[in-house]
Formats: sequence, structure tokens, C-alpha cells
Amino acid sequence: MKRVKLIALLVFAAVLFCGCESASVDYHAEENWAYCGSGDTDLPADVFFICPTVYMGGEDIHNMPLSDQDAKASFLGATNMEKGIYDDECRFFAPYYRQAALDVYKMEDSGADKYFDTAFEDVKASFDHYYDNFNDGRPIILAGFSQGADMCIRLLKERFTDEKLQSQLVACYAIGWRVTEQELEEYPQLKFASGESDTGVIVAFNSEAEDIDDSLMIPKGTKTLAINPLNWTTDNTPADKELNLGACFTDYDGNIKTEIPALTGAYIDDSRGALKVPDVSPADYPAGLDIFTDGIYHLYDYQFFYRNLEKNVQTRLQAYLENDL
Repeated sequence: MKRVKLIALLVFAAVLFCGCESASVDYHAEENWAYCGSGDTDLPADVFFICPTVYMGGEDIHNMPLSDQDAKASFLGATNMEKGIYDDECRFFAPYYRQAALDVYKMEDSGADKYFDTAFEDVKASFDHYYDNFNDGRPIILAGFSQGADMCIRLLKERFTDEKLQSQLVACYAIGWRVTEQELEEYPQLKFASGESDTGVIVAFNSEAEDIDDSLMIPKGTKTLAINPLNWTTDNTPADKELNLGACFTDYDGNIKTEIPALTGAYIDDSRGALKVPDVSPADYPAGLDIFTDGIYHLYDYQFFYRNLEKNVQTRLQAYLENDL
């Protein structure tokens, strides 16, 4: 009996240590979804969206507890800020997950890995539940931002080895995280976008000022792949700000509070693969988080190019549906 109690205590301590409430999350439960199929059932495709980091972390708690209602409110708000880009023509699915806290990004990789692993276990479980219970062979758009983009790439690596699942992928919008040539070589199912209407591909970029040469997303000495959301090229061809259909600054309800057409142009830097944004200033658009220096426009990746991304989702979905006829 003493041995049983000791094992139970050890398990409980391990759960507390990793900041997890339980060994797994039940995605049959409605409260574990920010959105579970919102939208008209007649819409032709589904969006599976993975939220960016909103949980700051607490003492010895480095994954967002799903019992934390304030954190879940922020999670829902951050999801709403990007939701309008994707859901005009798609049902929308977005799971709550025990995301790694912001303070995990300050840890060494060896210490941080277990917290990202916990987050990804939830992402996998929620995607599997969605696919088994709701998808019914429909086209899929994967989408995420920041940590959510990282989780999208992980999901492609682990789940999209299946050819049927690959054939259902309209595109993966992994905005605000890096994707390298080495990853494409290691995982053949990862294909990077080359234009505005190819399908089954990854769309990714990281916005920064022209003088930035190091960031969390693209550490110095690293080169990421990118596509320019204004001219949909992957080389360094500059896109004039007149191509920018509208920067949109949204609130936690998803409402567009300010829209500025032609806010900025953009070009891809050859050495880093970063998306350089020349027509705005760090003073006007500060980094906003202490893990970034001013000039890293990570928080604005979606907002600077909102209307172009919205249009591109429609373009890729239409191309997919036409090719699927």
C-alpha cells in the first residue's frame, strides 16, 4: 500500500513540475476548443488554427493551464485577431492547448524541449480528434502564428506523411516561424510555396527592419525560407507598398480597428531569408515584448499584410478546388 501511495505522489509531483493539469486533454469536451467547426457546414474547406503564445508563465508553471480562465480569454482573443483572414470560406477549428509559456523561449533548448513537447502532444491530439470526427475528407488549411506556426510545421512533419492527408492540404500558413532547406530535405512532405496559387505548400515569412541581423525566429547565421506576401515571390524582388492591399489592426474580438492601405512594401533578404519591411519605423511599431528588440516586427506579421493574406487564402483554396475537379 505504501508503495502505491509513493508512486501516486511521484506522478502528482511530475504533473505539477511540468505545469500540466493532466496527462492528456480530452478533446471530446467542448471547453477544450476555442472554436470547433464554427461556420456554415456547406463551406468547402476547414481551417485548423493554432494560436500564438499568450501565456507569460508562472513560478514553476511553464505550460498554460487549461483551468486558467484569464489565459484562455487571452488565447481566444489572439485567435480572433487572425481568424478573419481564414474563415470567410471555411469552417474554423482552433483547440485550446497547453502552449509553452513565453518564459520558455529564454531557456536553453535542453530545458525548453519538454514544454514544447507538452504543447505539441495537445496539438496532435486535437488535430487527430478533428480529423477523425469532423473532417470527412474535406480540404484542410493549417494556419498558425509564432508558436502556433512552429506547431504547424511539427504537425506536417509527424502527421502528414500520409498521402491521403497530404492530398487534402490546401496550404499551411506558418507565419512568424522559420522553415529551413534542411527541414525540406529531411521531410519530403514539406514543400515550400513558390507562387501565389500553388497548393499543398508552406507559406511563411518573418518581418523585420532592414538593420536587424538576429532574432529569436531567425538567429544570426541561420537562413530561413520565405515568400513575400505582396508579390508572392521567393527571391529578393522588392514589392512596392502600393501592392499592400491593407494593413489591418484588429482587437481581441477580431474587429478591424484601423486599416491602412499601402502601409509598407517588403523584400526578402538574401542572407537571412527575413522579410525586410522598409516603410515603417520601430518607433511607430515597437517590438512590444522583452524577448525582441525594436525593429523585429514579429507582432505585426499578420497585421502588416492582412488583406494580402486574406486574398491569398481565397486564391489558394480556389486553385485547390479547381484542381480537385
